[in-house]
Amino acid sequence: MHLKVGSVKGRKYLSIAHGYRDAKTGKARTKTIRSLGYLDVLEGEFPDPIKHFKEVAEEMNRQEAEARAPINVAIDRNELISSGRANRKNLGYVVLSKLYYELGLDIFFNNNARGQKMDYNVNNVMKLLLFLRILSPSSKKRTFENKDCFFEKFDFSLPDVYRFLTFANSKKENLKLHLHRKITEQYSRNTGVVYYDVTNYYFEIDRQDALRKKGVSKEHRPSPIVQMGLFMDTAGLPISYELFPGKTNDCSTLIPFLAKTKREYGIGRIIVVADKGLNTGMNVAFNLIKGDGYVYSQTIRGGHKELKDYALDDAGYREVGGGRIKSRIYPREIQVIDKDGKRITTRVSEKQVVLYSEKYDRKAKAEREAVIAKAAGLVNNPGAYNRATSYGAAKYVKNLSFGKDGEILTAKQRPVLDTDRILEEEKFDGYYAIVTSESDKSDEEIVEIYRGLWKIEESFKVTKSDLEARPVYLSREDRIQAHFLICFIALIIARILEMRLDGEFSVSEIIESLNSMSASQLEENWYMSDYSDSVTEAINEKMGIDLRKKYLSLGEIRKMIGETKKRP
Repeated sequence: MHLKVGSVKGRKYLSIAHGYRDAKTGKARTKTIRSLGYLDVLEGEFPDPIKHFKEVAEEMNRQEAEARAPINVAIDRNELISSGRANRKNLGYVVLSKLYYELGLDIFFNNNARGQKMDYNVNNVMKLLLFLRILSPSSKKRTFENKDCFFEKFDFSLPDVYRFLTFANSKKENLKLHLHRKITEQYSRNTGVVYYDVTNYYFEIDRQDALRKKGVSKEHRPSPIVQMGLFMDTAGLPISYELFPGKTNDCSTLIPFLAKTKREYGIGRIIVVADKGLNTGMNVAFNLIKGDGYVYSQTIRGGHKELKDYALDDAGYREVGGGRIKSRIYPREIQVIDKDGKRITTRVSEKQVVLYSEKYDRKAKAEREAVIAKAAGLVNNPGAYNRATSYGAAKYVKNLSFGKDGEILTAKQRPVLDTDRILEEEKFDGYYAIVTSESDKSDEEIVEIYRGLWKIEESFKVTKSDLEARPVYLSREDRIQAHFLICFIALIIARILEMRLDGEFSVSEIIESLNSMSASQLEENWYMSDYSDSVTEAINEKMGIDLRKKYLSLGEIRKMIGETKKRP
């Protein structure tokens, strides 16, 4: 490569070019590698542009020669592994680093740390906690102990980590708003439709406190829990979250959280999409009073007789792929609590969409068969079950009673299979209903909107399995709050990465691949990478990060890391 001084419209123009010989014609050719600009303009930036860019071209030649030079590694067969050194380091985290800096998280933390007396770098602590929450989740202590697994130096102490959690929690609301604005700017976030759901996370403790309380656990554990409400956009990217005490009912979390999110994020009219657990009179009334819309699922099996009769009536159904669909506008009576605390009944007009799916029919029957088999086992051998282990099957058993310790009592009457209930439930296999305020939308549009809810359910699975958000090994509330903040950001980054790779890979596949992308030290400043797969190929193609080279110098690795920190 060399500096080329050409002429464009009478003005000298500089560029870095590469000379080569055409394989077909044998003639010498020149290819522009980097356009630099007009000489008279560059003279305003550099004292001697020609000298400067000649040196740049020479450095580019040196780096290229270094990259092509063969590596001669002297192997001492008697050499022992150095104790206490991280001879193998992760490379996959450079992808996470790119997204971290694109979201401006470094700017946020560095700006918020100004003027505060801290003897550690808050940005570095955040990166360590975040990257390892994604790649290898563990306790904060174990995370700190694994800080040498990266190619960057994390120079802080374990007490600094816990101090950072308190600091991060104090900036929690501003940080969530910062992320929302960045995602809106970079990915054109649409908040016209938002998905909402609630889950909980358990703590392996016995004593309850203001936040960690015993409630209805999704995992059927007796331990204290916290409730988390999560809003998600139509692209599957989290918008915001809120923690509630463990005993809080799911349905009562929506109103305060929705009001807060719309107010702080400046969001206009939205359509809230949620499952039947959020479909209450108070939530419906709140949506309508605030000028918002809703799309909720509605149980048919547990609904009013009139809805059951409508669903089972063949009249009005249209054939759709693999099933049938129909709808109607129906006056629904809901109960709300007025400003004086009195419960009153009011009527709203909503659209009911009822569907029958052959696929869901088969699935419901298959799932019930397994539960019935368990119920039959309980009837035949009740002593082998208790309140916890009979969960799910107990609804199909009559004469079932439990003692104080949860054991099944059979002294007065033996349990029997409830065949009437089984037959009654079978009638509604394959049927489900959706209710909505959006009467102007077609049945198919409503169904399509509702089907996006699976993304938020999957997000909870990601936080609990891939990110291992629970159990939580922290006791102070501010640090617990910070833990879930880190999990929330980790989920955002994982979802963005999944989206940037065009949804070709699941979050689990991506994390497994990034975690496997490591490099082992050969000698001094040389490392050997030992992993590549289809995720690696996609990252190179769609994000411009090439992790496929087998041999890398420390300089090349540092350059790669430095590239991730450049602004988009």
